[in-house]
Amino acid sequence: MKKLTIKEKEKFELKKEYDLSRGVRGRFYMPKKVSTTIRIDDDMILLFKKLATETKVGYQTLINTAFREYSKKMRKTV
Repeated sequence: MKKLTIKEKEKFELKKEYDLSRGVRGRFYMPKKVSTTIRIDDDMILLFKKLATETKVGYQTLINTAFREYSKKMRKTV
């Protein structure tokens, strides 16, 4: 890629509109979460789903938060 001189940088202006119709969605997206399968008792899933509805947060996010809090607590005791 060509480096711009100071004069060229000063002349540079953004266009009012850009055509993104040929862009690729998620091309540089790298997820930080890992998909896995675990078995959780039905009553616990129902509890987290109920809490999720009340707090308007996803139930999987709540489960992840509960795991985090538990792991922090366990690290302190070890």
